[in-house]
Order: sequence, then structure tokens, then C-alpha cells
Amino acid sequence: MKISLPVENHQPLVALQGFLKSLLDNQIVDVILTPMRTPGGAVTPALVSDPALLEHADPLAPVLSVNAATWAGKVSLRKPHPRLAAVLRSCEARALVELTKMAQASLEDLLVVAIDCAGTYTPATYLNKQANSNAPLWVDLYASIRQQSEFTNADLRPACQICEQPVYENAPIRILLLESDLEQAIWIEIQDELGERLGWQGSAANGHSPAIEAYIASRKQARDQAFTEIRARLEGDEGITGVFAACIRCHNCMTVCPICYCKTCVFKSHVFDHDPMKYLEWARQKGAQRMPPDTMLFHLTRQNHMALSCVGCGMCTDACPSELPVGLVFRAVAERLQQTFEYLPGRNVEEPLPLVTFKADEWTEVGE
Repeated sequence: MKISLPVENHQPLVALQGFLKSLLDNQIVDVILTPMRTPGGAVTPALVSDPALLEHADPLAPVLSVNAATWAGKVSLRKPHPRLAAVLRSCEARALVELTKMAQASLEDLLVVAIDCAGTYTPATYLNKQANSNAPLWVDLYASIRQQSEFTNADLRPACQICEQPVYENAPIRILLLESDLEQAIWIEIQDELGERLGWQGSAANGHSPAIEAYIASRKQARDQAFTEIRARLEGDEGITGVFAACIRCHNCMTVCPICYCKTCVFKSHVFDHDPMKYLEWARQKGAQRMPPDTMLFHLTRQNHMALSCVGCGMCTDACPSELPVGLVFRAVAERLQQTFEYLPGRNVEEPLPLVTFKADEWTEVGE
């Protein structure tokens, strides 16, 4: 069903906090994973069991400090686990689906509350812009989309500027921010059973509004242009080694990636701590040896492991101290691979992962 959540005194955040509180008050869940404001103004995911503390919840804040699918997975995976509601943006919800397929999360007793996303800032950019703004940053972001006045914002995280999936369709509860006049009411799409338990009556759901379709089209256009530009670099004289030339092999991109979950990783072992004379041998063979070595092996191995499940959240780009376009490279590579296998990560939890699904004729199908 689709219901209209009233907004009083032009405070949609208070209305959303009240909705989340109702999930606890009606014992729908035991705890809620949601973005929370800290005393210093930062916004970070937190587990909330006390309804009173939800006055600090801020799911509207356009900032992404961590892909919360990682923590939803950790809280849900092992039994006994609590009944959890996880407030997730599209890239987070899709990552959670992929983690579930990889047995790194469980959707049992996990209620996904998917919120439409107008884009996010890095934590540093968010704090700086919010400190110099008289209104919450989400106000202009959502208003510009609804009014179709401006879709381009160069301050948003690079991944958000080319994200063509701002809404997540397959959640029990969807907060339809992109089609809501947030000053008046918030549209919520909710499973009938849950709506009845909350005492709601609603109407049938409908499709995307023209404003959302226009927004998605603009993001696709930006995505295609970005892919064209990075592929020109990867396939040109610069090559992938040139694009990643400044990599310091800090492993930040791997650490923040929600899809990289291995408890024991070869790149965190002593395998790549070579003997001193080995470095000398390589230097003599080539005339010069780049330090640190093995950077390309690291990136190519990561691509091989997770490109099919890359949801384009862009956390890797945000975490790179050398400001490399890690996420853009991975998305450009992943798009072609995902098209080959007709696989869209996060689309459906029942859709098997190609990497673990054997088909005797699959290479024949793709022309091999």
C-alpha cells in the first residue's frame, strides 16, 4: 500500500523520526540502523533501540560516511540476531542483497527501509557546506529534482553524480522522497501486512513521476559521458597502469568496499613482503622498479573478485588518499561484465551470482 505521512510545521525530518519510532513502539523491530547526528554535527550509522533517541536520527542528511550494508550484514548474519530495521539508500540496499547472496548477511528478521536518494556529499564537504548554510542541505537537493530545475551538482560525491539508480524498488518499506513535497507530506510505500500492523490504510502504488524519470535520464547521460572518458584513458596510451600510477597500495579502497568481505586477504598477508634481494633483482631486470610494487596486481585481483557485484557506491574513490578514480574505473569495467552476464547487482536476492553458477554453455552464449 501507499500512504501519505503528514508533515507538520514544515518539518519532514520530525515526521520521519516519528515513523521510525512507530516501528519500535509497535514492536515491529527491536532495533533500527539509521543515520544519526552526532554532537559535533557529523552523521554516521548507529543502532538505536531507545525510541527517544530517534530525535537525533537524520536519514535526510545527504552524506555517506560508510556503506551501511556492511553493518547490516554484521548485525544480521549470526543467530541469535535481533529484529532489525535498516534505513538504507539504494546503493546500500543493493550491496546488502549481494552480501546476502555471498552468505555475509541475512534478510531473515531484517526489514529494509529504502530511502530515495538525491545524492550525497563526503563527510568533510557535508560539514563544511552545512556550516555555511542556513537550511538543511537536503532542502535544495530534493526541491531541485521535484521542480526539474537543476540536476547537476559538482559538489556531490563522484559516484552520486553518475548514479542512475536513486531509488530501490524491492524493499518492504520505501520512503519516496523524490516524489514527495517534503514541506507537506511524505509518500511511503509499505507492504500491506506491515501497514495494517501500524494501523494504516492506503492506496495502490504507482510508477515513477516524470520528475524522477528526468532525473534518472540526466544521471544516465552523466554516467555514459564519464564511462566514455575513463575508457579512453584506460584503452589509450595512458592505460590502466597510468590511471593507477599514483596508487600507494594503502588498501583503503578494499577496506571500505562493502563487497570485499574476506576475513583473510592475501593482500593483508606477508606474501607481498618480498626479500630485499628480490627488489634488487627486479630493478636490475627492468632498470627501475616502481615502489610500492604489485599495485596493479592488487587492483586487477579486486576487479576480478567483485566487479560483477559492484553497486557503484563510490566509497573506494572517497577513501583514496591519492584521489584516483577507483570507483569510476571499477564501474566502467563492471558495466561491461554485468552486461555480458545480463546481471544487475542487487536487483533480486533470488538471482544467482554468475561467479558461483556453472553453465556449460555460458561462453558459447557470449561468443567464445
